[in-house]
Amino acid sequence: MDKPKEKILITSALPYVNNIPHIGNIVGSHLPADIFARFMRTLNYDVTFVGGADEHGTPIEIAAQKKNLNPKELCDYYYNIHKKIYEWLNISYDIFSRTSNEIHHRTTQEFFTEIYKNGYIKEGKISLPYCEKCNRVLPDRYVEGTCPHCGYEKARGDQCEMCGNMLNPTELKNPRCAICGSKPEIVERTHLFFELNKLSAQLEDWIKSKKGIWSSNVIAESLGWIKEGLKERCITRNIRWGVKVPLEKFKDNVFYVWFDAPIGYISFTNELKKENLWKKDSNNAGNVKIYHFIGKDNIIFHTIFWPAMLLANNKFNLPYNVVGLQYLNYEGGKISKSQNRGIFCENLSDSGIDSDVWRFYLTFLIPENSDAEWKWDEFLNKTNSELIGNFGNFVNRTLLFIQKNFNGKINFKELNFGDDEVEVLGKVRRKAEEHKQTMLNGHLRDGLKKILEISDIGNEYMQKKAPWKNLKENFEESRKTMYCCALICYELANICHPFLPNSSGKIFGMLNLKVEPKFENVYKEDIEFEIKNVVTLFKKMDEKIIDEIKGNVSKIGVETKEGKKAEEKEEIKMENEENKEITYEDFKKLNLKIGTIEQAEEIPKSDRLLKLTVNLGPEKRIILAGIKKFYDAGDLINKQVIVLTNLKPRKMLNIESQGMILAAEDEEGIKLLIPDKKAKEGSEIG
Repeated sequence: MDKPKEKILITSALPYVNNIPHIGNIVGSHLPADIFARFMRTLNYDVTFVGGADEHGTPIEIAAQKKNLNPKELCDYYYNIHKKIYEWLNISYDIFSRTSNEIHHRTTQEFFTEIYKNGYIKEGKISLPYCEKCNRVLPDRYVEGTCPHCGYEKARGDQCEMCGNMLNPTELKNPRCAICGSKPEIVERTHLFFELNKLSAQLEDWIKSKKGIWSSNVIAESLGWIKEGLKERCITRNIRWGVKVPLEKFKDNVFYVWFDAPIGYISFTNELKKENLWKKDSNNAGNVKIYHFIGKDNIIFHTIFWPAMLLANNKFNLPYNVVGLQYLNYEGGKISKSQNRGIFCENLSDSGIDSDVWRFYLTFLIPENSDAEWKWDEFLNKTNSELIGNFGNFVNRTLLFIQKNFNGKINFKELNFGDDEVEVLGKVRRKAEEHKQTMLNGHLRDGLKKILEISDIGNEYMQKKAPWKNLKENFEESRKTMYCCALICYELANICHPFLPNSSGKIFGMLNLKVEPKFENVYKEDIEFEIKNVVTLFKKMDEKIIDEIKGNVSKIGVETKEGKKAEEKEEIKMENEENKEITYEDFKKLNLKIGTIEQAEEIPKSDRLLKLTVNLGPEKRIILAGIKKFYDAGDLINKQVIVLTNLKPRKMLNIESQGMILAAEDEEGIKLLIPDKKAKEGSEIG
């Protein structure tokens, strides 16, 4: 009887859906979790990979309020954006769910009830900041101030992102409301507390048992928290949006978002009808390894808070490994959502670059042990030299040669491998085994490097054997060489799959083999390759292509390191408004006037906008126009333009734009609409 497959459950940190994910979010959990999940599948493990959106909490509630939406509408909007991004990047979730789903609410309430029955929940009074101006109790994240530990002046009331210490709002020095900036007063409320301190000894023993499995920095940080002494943590909040507390006295409260969010790992697995992967008393007990892939700022929640919840509940397995990753920076500075500085992912699919290219360079940036940094010049150089010049070059030159010179067909029959073939295939097999061990140890970046070393071996072998010379002189020798190269391509198709799934599928297709990536026993001397429809795997990039991507800030949110993104994000409702049919009555509402540009200035922090001073006759207005790429500022002086004047002023880069210059776009770019002849400033266009 065959031994049952070992089960692997992999989770990625739940993205908070109040914004667009950036590349730091991708390399901080989604991509490494996906690479590992795909790799373990090639080893024939029974892998389940779950993820989902974290949709509760005050930031969602307040962001929705600012946009005149209810929280569900806001979450629906961002959830769909997140899901499309991860699908395009080929993140192979078995499910990407949501904490707002009914099954998650029910699972969270049941999970809490067990902890409550087991005696780990108590009532307590808590002093909370209350903003009189906003007329509301401020949850911890909406109080800012100076961290009492490190002095960081923008610490939040739940955690200081600078030093990582967990906080209570009342601990902050110089506290202020994050919404209006006024100083909050302190009020007292009754809340529920999770007695984390009761589980300190169990947690310490469990964390110490992970030596050799967890990274040393994750163990050290976790034990440091135990040493400082664990405290009971408040798990309820005075807001409406969230999972309701199933106790009559607290029926108007919801659970703290960091209490309900990790329970999503269980509720999402339940949605797949795989409840037994978590349950201790199931037939799977002891035969399931649970891996959490999370970012640096979530380590303690996954090594202290979440395991303590599992221990208190006592019905579920504890995680086997918590893979804590560091931060990704961008061109010498931090990626910032508030400043829109970095590469944001909503339109990566429009970049003209295959998702494998993004996955390739982002894999090199996975911050496994220390912070990493996105660099555009390195992106260009690594892609051209290593992905295209090494990997892609070997595959394409091999398959094209076979297609052209052997009618695409090549097999092992009547071939006798010589010393060179035995040696090169031995090298490849040893390198593949090194790759396997590297991946099992969680070193994904090095795993990718081993693949490139294999394609490099193939390139060196082909160059040494020069099969093009043997086509006439020794046809069988040439055929032997190319069969060996085809085997190496087959190897690459299998082991590159976790990193480059699109490319892996293309190689399998060109080899005319079923797309079925696996690691073991990839060499079969009886394989008959029938190469056809060879396509180039990757298009070589140059600085012009990079500049097009980099400069197109309105499409993929890229920033130069000197500046901030010039454009504000459009309000969600604008998307619906753009789809409305415009009638003549709508058009009549537009107030169009002739204006003369008197001044035109470049804005140092924008590579797209120009600041124009436009004379409209009775008044002059400042207008920001996204035409810097198409017009020199000096050429615009005294040029007459058509201005839409009855727009609401809009602030960008702290400059108020008081109208819009009309322009049209064709294949050559943007062109201003110019009156046929000189007209008086302020003249209306009817």
